[in-house]
Amino acid sequence: MNEYRIEFMDEALRLAKANVNSGKGGPFGAVVVKDGRIIARGVNLVTSNNDPTAHAELIAIRNACAQLEWFELTDCEIYSSCEPCPMCLGAIYWARPAALYFAATRLEAAEAGFDDAMIYGEICTHVEGRKIPTMHVRHKLAASPFIEWKTNGNKIPY
Repeated sequence: MNEYRIEFMDEALRLAKANVNSGKGGPFGAVVVKDGRIIARGVNLVTSNNDPTAHAELIAIRNACAQLEWFELTDCEIYSSCEPCPMCLGAIYWARPAALYFAATRLEAAEAGFDDAMIYGEICTHVEGRKIPTMHVRHKLAASPFIEWKTNGNKIPY
């Protein structure tokens, strides 16, 4: 892993606290670092944007990718004020950063009312047993987009 630098975590935590005081969203902040400098920041904007996906890590990833004009963060590190939720963790893996650092744990977040335990559990639950009714619908064209992808010469693999 790359070398952890406290000033970047300090900034993620500063963003989280400032966000609480701004009233724009929850107590979460994140920064993306490349070559020893912050290239993107993000705060939780779920309630102000009416967007359940507007988590600090996702906002920071989106901002960093826009800055870099690329969909991967392979030479970057992500610093988050809190252990990422399942959605953010998935996005982080898709972004492929060199390292992820977080301050508070998901258990500390749960104590403040942000409990992701149900979602972590749902990921491991077979589709028929999930809390939101989920059905696999068989369709004769279901594989056609993947066939098209495999044969398309203009794709950018990721």
